[in-house]
Amino acid sequence: MSRKTALITGITGQDGAYLAELLLAKGYEVHGIKRRSSSFNTGRIDNLYQDPHEKDVRL
Repeated sequence: MSRKTALITGITGQDGAYLAELLLAKGYEVHGIKRRSSSFNTGRIDNLYQDPHEKDVRL
């Protein structure tokens, strides 16, 4: 059985970060899109981020 996948737009926002955390806890593979801006603000998802080059990464 394949793992479910989710795409979250606005993943660095409050709602997107909470949704990512919830879906990861439920076993989803999560992909996210953030708005292009002058600052790279990922504070809300830093605790969830994993290096995409590692094996079995879910976010």
